[in-house]
Amino acid sequence: MEDFLLTEEERRIKYEVRKVVKEVPSELIRNMESEKVVFPREFIDIITRAGIVGLRFPREYGGRGASWVADMVAVEEMGRLGYTLACMYALGTIVGEAIYRFGSRGQKEKYLRGITSGKLYGAEAITEPSGGSDVFGMMRTTAVKKGGSFILNGQKRFIVGGVGADFFIAFAITDPSAPRRSGVSAFIVDRETPGLKVETVYGLLGAKGGGTARIVFKDAVVPEENLIGELNGGYEVFNRMMIPERLTTAAGSLGVASAAIEIAARYALRRKSFGKPLIEHQGVSFKIAESVTAIAHASALVYMASRAADALEQGKVSYGYVRKLVSMAKLNATEAAWEVVNNAMQILGGIGYTTIYPIEKFLRDARLGMIWTGTNEIMKLIIQHEYIKEISDPNFYKDKRNVELDALDFHLEEEKVTE
Repeated sequence: MEDFLLTEEERRIKYEVRKVVKEVPSELIRNMESEKVVFPREFIDIITRAGIVGLRFPREYGGRGASWVADMVAVEEMGRLGYTLACMYALGTIVGEAIYRFGSRGQKEKYLRGITSGKLYGAEAITEPSGGSDVFGMMRTTAVKKGGSFILNGQKRFIVGGVGADFFIAFAITDPSAPRRSGVSAFIVDRETPGLKVETVYGLLGAKGGGTARIVFKDAVVPEENLIGELNGGYEVFNRMMIPERLTTAAGSLGVASAAIEIAARYALRRKSFGKPLIEHQGVSFKIAESVTAIAHASALVYMASRAADALEQGKVSYGYVRKLVSMAKLNATEAAWEVVNNAMQILGGIGYTTIYPIEKFLRDARLGMIWTGTNEIMKLIIQHEYIKEISDPNFYKDKRNVELDALDFHLEEEKVTE
């Protein structure tokens, strides 16, 4: 995000986070890539000591009361470290969102403050082996009320941070007879819960070192006070969490793309071919031009969606409108990052395919962006769904020009056959 578009507070946060990002040890990232580090607790300590986790949340819970824009500026800066650490940072705002919006006072005091202070690290436990994009339709995990507790049985997979998280936000069926979107609840499940077990640690193409795991609940006893929000209200919790989940993926993708094309452009200034620097070859210079334009385009949409999220807080726009913009931002930014990182690798040529430069790491990371937090195909479904709702509103043309009436033969209604 360009400085002149930010408020003074947002600019201050941007450079505060940039300083932290600059000081993250390169050795940590290399150790994550080589899988010597499976879960980067060192990174969590760095960002919580700096006081930059959970920026949007109130000061009483360790946040700054900052805007969504400020939060996404911070995630964009984190993106320069790659998808894993950007995601590890963003989980504070994603997991925190569920607790802040729907949690009890006690849950906020313990878990939200735990996130911002670094005493607790939370992860999402949403996806199931049978689920994928159809999260609720194919959910199998159940939670049965027994006395003052719920008994959870089932499993969740692809949990970033699953190896080292102190607690999980998990979704489970609490009313099997109800339509799935009306019969699921959200819970805080502590790692120490009897019956919770980390079963698998995944080997990944990219986004390494985040401790991505599968966990199993086998008669896991969860106290009823760990229910988030209303019983059977999990769908609402989930939808609200998807705002920061998808926005942070979009913002992090901007950081990845920017870092990649900067490396390529600097290389093109130094590397000579056919008697002149690569940058003077039109085929190379055009790739750079296309890349920085794609990033600027994606950035505009990411921060438009972020401003809309701020407007939602003020009651100025609908949730559906924000959902549409967030989905557009995620779709566009992740595909732009994929294009830009591929351009960067093409500019570097063979050396870009080696581990001499981090372009190959960015390439492996960027491929995940189009899959996780809802595939880009799901984003397209959401976008068209929300758009069709908008134009189907009887008041759609109430305050705007109906250009259909500008056609020469607009009056020939008998020719406008629709059935």
